[in-house]
Amino acid sequence: MFCRYFCFFSLCLFLPTQRRCSLGQVSNLGGSDTTSLPGFENLTVGYNKYLRPYFGGEPVQIAMSLDIASISSISESDMDYTATIYLRQRWTDPRLVFHGNKSFTLDARLVELLWVPDTYIVESKRSFLHDVTVGNRLIRLFSNGTILYALRITTTVACNMDLSKYPMDTQTCRLQLESWGYDENDVIFTWLRGNDSVHGIERLRLSQYTVERYYTLVSKSQQETGSYPRLILQFELRRNVLYFILETYVPSTLLVMLSWVSFWITLDSVPARTCIGVTTVLSMTTLMIGSRSSLSKTNCFIKAIDVYLGICFSFIFGALVEYAVAHYSSSQKCTAKTPEEGPANELTKEMEEVNIANILNSSISSYKRKISFTSIEISNDDINCSDLTMKTHEKIKRVLRNKMHRIISYFTIQNPSNVDHYSKLLFPLFFMLVNVFYWAYYLYF
Repeated sequence: MFCRYFCFFSLCLFLPTQRRCSLGQVSNLGGSDTTSLPGFENLTVGYNKYLRPYFGGEPVQIAMSLDIASISSISESDMDYTATIYLRQRWTDPRLVFHGNKSFTLDARLVELLWVPDTYIVESKRSFLHDVTVGNRLIRLFSNGTILYALRITTTVACNMDLSKYPMDTQTCRLQLESWGYDENDVIFTWLRGNDSVHGIERLRLSQYTVERYYTLVSKSQQETGSYPRLILQFELRRNVLYFILETYVPSTLLVMLSWVSFWITLDSVPARTCIGVTTVLSMTTLMIGSRSSLSKTNCFIKAIDVYLGICFSFIFGALVEYAVAHYSSSQKCTAKTPEEGPANELTKEMEEVNIANILNSSISSYKRKISFTSIEISNDDINCSDLTMKTHEKIKRVLRNKMHRIISYFTIQNPSNVDHYSKLLFPLFFMLVNVFYWAYYLYF
């Protein structure tokens, strides 16, 4: 039966329009007629598949609907997604009207004999039509000339992503359908039932994402050759952050807390504290490299996870530097002390008392000389201003010197053991404050 229909359509393309053809009957061919299907007489007389319906008149109304079968992969490195969709298009061709109220499903290979829209997927990188066991296409013809044309397509579509908040990001992707050659004067695209024209997307279960919402749009694409109709399906994908919390955030936080253990170890335990510091630094470096290897092609982005790993690395490195400072200060204080204890300390005290007495005696004698010198100058009524200015300069230098010593004393570690004591409180406190600002910024702003 199919061969009869197919041969009929093939012959109708080449027969003159004056010869009568129908889906089930070919007249005057070989002197014999075949039995025709009722209601299909003269169906394709004068039909030209190269001309759209209403050629030279009003544009063709094409209503579309979509079923999203699956979204198999969403690639951040390539910035695209792969989806399998069922695309259904409906339009009316008055040249195919027949009597009756029935609809007929035709063989998909007959689509080559009919006019179909030149719809394509905008921003598609790779697409193919499924052909197992035959081409996955459907043609259904209604008595009023309405044609239903359905396709099963797998396509990889570009999706521009903003990864600055990765992995707490929400991406907006689009699936856009547009006419390739017919502008808005020839073809008008519409959604069949608005947002209800899209099905299946709410039932999708993705590995890293959750579909937040989706909606349909009708737009126009302004090109140099004209204005073309475009249909847009826009959907928002929110990334599931639980995997990254268990894989990256929790281990990095535990490494920071492990670096604080060194604050409870004495400064004399050099191997223990050094081993903890170096081990945590190396482990954090490995964790940072592993987190970036999965997104090797997106290193131009400063992502939220990179910021957090950088914060953790800074705290771990700061704990190692803290021990280096404390240990250096303690060693300097030890070298400042005399190595001998006991009787030697008494001798040094006696020598200091003698030196102090000598200094006091010399200062008193110099003070007396100054008093006598000034009395002589005053009695002669001849005051030397240069001496006065010199004294003021010396006073200013003395004051500045004292202030510098005070400033330096503020930054001088008097007791190195206090460094660990303060670090036990300051490091956890600062880390908690940084975490509060980090999560508040990336989750709510």
